[in-house]
Amino acid sequence: MACFPDSLYPEGMCRNIKPLFNFAPPATDADIRAAALQFVRKIAGTRTPSKQNTDAFEVAVEEIFQSSKRMLDGLVATTPPKDRARFEAMKRLRYKKAESR
Repeated sequence: MACFPDSLYPEGMCRNIKPLFNFAPPATDADIRAAALQFVRKIAGTRTPSKQNTDAFEVAVEEIFQSSKRMLDGLVATTPPKDRARFEAMKRLRYKKAESR
């Protein structure tokens, strides 16, 4: 995941949240937590909360992580899992094509 470095949150901030369901290998807790962090950053409008807002920010990340994990654990796939490495390679290829235009 290509993200910008951030001292408080080492995962960085990405432009979008990647799909996590029905992939092989399955999403890890780190993947789910990174998506939760990206979501909270997006709706908060900031990568790094102020000292006064850090606790609320971290609580929101944890709640969204837990909720997302429960949802992913409860979903049932009706198609075979997609290959994560191939999915990421195709995404990079699309990005390079768009960048060269």
